[in-house]
Amino acid sequence: MTTPDPILAALLPLVDDLSRDLPESERYRRLLEVLRGLVRSDASALLRLEGSELVPLAVSGLSVDTLGRRFRVADHPRFAALLAHDAPTLFPPDSPLPDPYDGLVAAEPHLDVHDCMGCPLKVDGKPWGLVTLDALEAGRFDEGDLATLKAFASLAGATVAAGDRMRGLERDAAREHSRAEGFRLAAGQAPVRHLAGLSPAFRRLQDDIATVAHSDLTVLIRGETGTGKELVAQAIHAASARADRPLIAVNCAALPEQLLESELFGHVRGAFTGATNERRGKFELADHGTLFLDEVADLSLGAQAALLRVMQSGQLQRLGSDREHRVDVRIIAASNRDLADEVRAGRCRADFYHRLSVYPLSVPALRDRGNDVLLLAGGFLEENRARLGLTGIRLASEAQALLLGWRWPGNVRELEHTVGRASLKALARMERGHVLVIEGTDLDIASADGATGVPDAGIRPPHDTSDLPLRAALELYERQRIEASLARSGGNWAAAARELGMDRANLRRSAARLGIA
Repeated sequence: MTTPDPILAALLPLVDDLSRDLPESERYRRLLEVLRGLVRSDASALLRLEGSELVPLAVSGLSVDTLGRRFRVADHPRFAALLAHDAPTLFPPDSPLPDPYDGLVAAEPHLDVHDCMGCPLKVDGKPWGLVTLDALEAGRFDEGDLATLKAFASLAGATVAAGDRMRGLERDAAREHSRAEGFRLAAGQAPVRHLAGLSPAFRRLQDDIATVAHSDLTVLIRGETGTGKELVAQAIHAASARADRPLIAVNCAALPEQLLESELFGHVRGAFTGATNERRGKFELADHGTLFLDEVADLSLGAQAALLRVMQSGQLQRLGSDREHRVDVRIIAASNRDLADEVRAGRCRADFYHRLSVYPLSVPALRDRGNDVLLLAGGFLEENRARLGLTGIRLASEAQALLLGWRWPGNVRELEHTVGRASLKALARMERGHVLVIEGTDLDIASADGATGVPDAGIRPPHDTSDLPLRAALELYERQRIEASLARSGGNWAAAARELGMDRANLRRSAARLGIA
């Protein structure tokens, strides 16, 4: 009997996975698991090429915040070198090219001398992304590993190309690009960010977005300040049939009452002092697209009545004109206040509220999203790395624990500002050209909001740790996080490791060190 090829045998479970309904993160995790079974390494990653950036889809042996980063190929010569060759590339252990993962490998924060190799994945003959492997021991990879990686990349690329899931992702990426271009051209905004997260709360939000996006229903997005309501609106528009048309954003709180009708409905020449030209309003700019009304609770009752008429009939008149214009616009509204409460208080019309809340959708607060805090922090760290011209930037373990324990009253916006501020503080005491390490003291969140900024009730240490040494307090916090995750997973170590963003073996070692059975 012929002995089956070990690489082909290893990939057979992946082929079987194509017929199964798996979360994207789990599908990619399994792909990396197969790769690390074929080639022994300390860290590996699967990255998808999106325009000029590489986006991590799955990592093993790397810090969890790596998943929140977007690596510009132009900033990382090793990635550029890998994409420039069809075959796998093995870099010399002392290669002068900076490693994009410097500071991100869980077992070793600095990669001065090590083995690194990678290979492009291709779909229909075009670069789709990369697989990369790192070994902390110089000389571990050899020519045989290169041949194995080449065979794996070829078969894995074919597997990816055959999957409906991957084709769906590519269509989503194309729609997102179209929507981003339309948004920037019509609204004059900077390039938009992407929603990111893996927590159950975030996945429920994604399910809601997927449910409502393909309809034309009016959506009311509710969420605290800084949770990313505008990003949710952008995601809904990007996944809709209107994605190739503009998404026009209006901040209702910034509109003076006297300019509201002109801004939304437009005006004709001479309609008021200073109206020297005819102008289309936001509704007409958004025709056949989407109009996003942010902070809609700040509209006056009169403004609500004017908007309600256009929403009901699809007809509007420019200020100073008797002529009616018909528009086809989908409305997405957002508020950090409960509009039902506003109706009871007499500050919102009941008919306006019911017209907006055809499909209400809630954006979870950052404190309810668990490890998403580190994933989002990774994205902000990468932005600061590029902005500050750094080789690498990472969070010390103490800093990660503080980020996870903070309640984030300002949500994602507060996290962004905290990371940016900490990056500058850390840079002030370190030399350029080195990997920047953000320590807990750089975050300065323990005094940012003494009234509300306390660790979340779900992850608070079991007693006051102010009298403990820092290491003991961190170990106490780490033990509680692991025990809570194991309890939620019913003692399933693999599930707990995924929730905590750790390798299962590393979780076992941490548990043994902390005395967790």
